[in-house]
Amino acid sequence: MKTKVISLDNQSVGEIDLSDDVFGLAVRTDLLHRMVSYQLSKRRSGTHKTKGISEISGTTKKPFNQKGGGRARQGSLRSAQFRGGATIFGPVVRSHAYDMNKKVRKLALKVALSAKAAEGKLVVLDKALADAPKTKALAAQFKALGWNSVLVIDGAALDGNFALASRNIPHVDVLPEVGANVYDILRRDTLVLTTDAVAALEARLK
Repeated sequence: MKTKVISLDNQSVGEIDLSDDVFGLAVRTDLLHRMVSYQLSKRRSGTHKTKGISEISGTTKKPFNQKGGGRARQGSLRSAQFRGGATIFGPVVRSHAYDMNKKVRKLALKVALSAKAAEGKLVVLDKALADAPKTKALAAQFKALGWNSVLVIDGAALDGNFALASRNIPHVDVLPEVGANVYDILRRDTLVLTTDAVAALEARLK
């Protein structure tokens, strides 16, 4: 699949051949949903916690006699029905992560890249470089290109000036190739890959 390569000045600087094995797959929304759920579950902290009866501070004495008082039997003032008592079946500290086959995760990333290519929202950039870490200059270039919500994926290492300049622009994410993931690709409208990123992704996913 032939795609033109542009510069940050919106000039055409050639063409690149994208592999159909990575950028030409059929879109599977079920797979994308599974992968996004997997990623969001894995990032949850799981630190929510309520106290069980063994953790409540208070007496262990029986409040009153079992029989003869005309009241319902009670064994502890720390029970859930009393103010300040325990929580029954409340949340506990745990991990929300679950396993997903490595082949499925790899396929989901290829499907996400293919989805952007199919929508016409995949842009190939020659280089993601900035002369100085100036947000205003880079924001003007993005505006001229029509990039309001964009994920830029570079090669193995990011250009320091470009990363700093893009940091304060709303709805703009910049990642190295190793950080490419389904959730970040789908949450931004436009996907921008440098030529280095294309080569690295194809080598990694083929």
